[in-house]
Amino acid sequence: MASTHPEDASLGVVHADNTRLAHEIDNYAEVIHDAAKADEAEHTMSIRQALAIHKKAVFWSIALSAALIMEGYDVVVIASFYEQPAFLKRFGEEDPATGKLGIPAPWQSGLGNGSSVGGIIGLIINGWASEKFGPRRTYMVSMLGMIISIFGPVFSQTLAQLTVSEIICGLFWGVFQTLTTAYASEVCPIVLRHYLTAYINMCWGIGILLSSGVVRATLTINSDWGWRLPFVIQWVWPIPLLLLCYFAPESPWWLVRQGRTDDAENSVMRLTNPELFSREDAKRSVANMIHTTALEREMQVGTSYVQCFKGIDLRRTEIAMMVFAIQLLSGQNLIGQGVQFFVQAGLGTVAAYDVNLALNAMFIVGTIASWFLLSRFGRRTLYIAGLAAMAVVLIIIGALSSSKTDAAKWASGALLVLLNFAYNSTLGAVCYVIIAEVGSTRLRAKTIVLARCAYQIMNIICGIIVPRMLSPTAWNWGPKSGYFWFGSATLSMVYCIFRLPETRGRSYGELDILFENKVTAWRFSKTKVDQFGIPDPSSSSHADEKVSHESKHE
Repeated sequence: MASTHPEDASLGVVHADNTRLAHEIDNYAEVIHDAAKADEAEHTMSIRQALAIHKKAVFWSIALSAALIMEGYDVVVIASFYEQPAFLKRFGEEDPATGKLGIPAPWQSGLGNGSSVGGIIGLIINGWASEKFGPRRTYMVSMLGMIISIFGPVFSQTLAQLTVSEIICGLFWGVFQTLTTAYASEVCPIVLRHYLTAYINMCWGIGILLSSGVVRATLTINSDWGWRLPFVIQWVWPIPLLLLCYFAPESPWWLVRQGRTDDAENSVMRLTNPELFSREDAKRSVANMIHTTALEREMQVGTSYVQCFKGIDLRRTEIAMMVFAIQLLSGQNLIGQGVQFFVQAGLGTVAAYDVNLALNAMFIVGTIASWFLLSRFGRRTLYIAGLAAMAVVLIIIGALSSSKTDAAKWASGALLVLLNFAYNSTLGAVCYVIIAEVGSTRLRAKTIVLARCAYQIMNIICGIIVPRMLSPTAWNWGPKSGYFWFGSATLSMVYCIFRLPETRGRSYGELDILFENKVTAWRFSKTKVDQFGIPDPSSSSHADEKVSHESKHE
């Protein structure tokens, strides 16, 4: 439990009392000294130095994150099929009013939500499996399951079969959704963390863009291969990724939590450049992991899902869940229904698919832009600014719905492209950075799992209402739906102003202490943290004015 002194408000300093950790850690004095050295080195490391030392970690993080290309690919493939002639010929139902083939809104909801339902189950399994067996083995088993599950959508003959196939595929995508984020956050230093966790958003974008291109290229194929071929292409990814993962180093943080410190040092050496990072450096790095893990054990009773909703972890879980759910509450789900949105806005089928390519290219362009923004601005600043920008674009889209001119139709399409750029340069990329940092290291996998579950639940809700918003046989709102999502984005922005803390430049130990001392969201960036309790002559006169976190046993 944290205690607070009156002087803290003016000093803005929180301090860890490590006296109880001496009983938890062997060679306590040496570990603390090495951990402090490693933490100092990591905080002062430049981007160039980090890339030179940790280039192997960067490679492995980028390689394993490519699993999300598959999910990004499929999510948009399904939504893009709703206007594809070959798909409609096989699965479509005739609309009595228009005489045209279409996929009924309830089936659109089922197909769109199938992978989300399976994903929730896969997420929960991953939270247990990745901690029990390690991220690497969990990844490989899931990739084998992915290879088998792709047979389902390729050979489906009815909408029911296709929906079940999506659920089964979703089981394995659920594993990749969070495992890759946790791995990226654990193998890289602070200065590279936001680049590699934000890159995960680009993987989604690459998959989405590829699917848009493939569906556009198969638009003129009138046989079943017009919709089967995009599913068949999914077999390109699993085998290479399975082989890569076999040779990948295990997460050193997971090895430390298992008490395998020697293996953790070996893993750190495999993730770094031995010419620039010595065995002694690896030992110090592992010492920092040991200290942070011990610190969290003093704060937490266990590592179950229940613990995520207790004490200080409740706040951390809430933030992670809301940050992920707000991705959809921001109005982003309109982007996933891009083709249908464009058709309902008045563009022709071919034109809609062409504009959809530009729309989905923003996933990549926006993520690259986010790297430059993240290097200059904080996570909190970018997230809130992104919501504000999206709210403005959404209300303009809604206002344009009152005009039936060709210019208004194309303007609505252009604004949806702009909306996607705003989303991916802020919320889309920054979300992965925040959820990778906000949870404790011992509960990181489960915190990310719960956050992604919140996203999937919201995705299911949006999967029910968005097709009805856009479908001419249901609510038929079309671009008017921009008004609804403007309100949702505005309320989300208000939440973030009061609840979303700034995590930029913080080590995991520092974040533990900030949360332990219940520092308010808007004070995170300015509060100083001393997590090792090593006296600093320059600040010794203020030592008695710092905040200490006390053990849960006191």
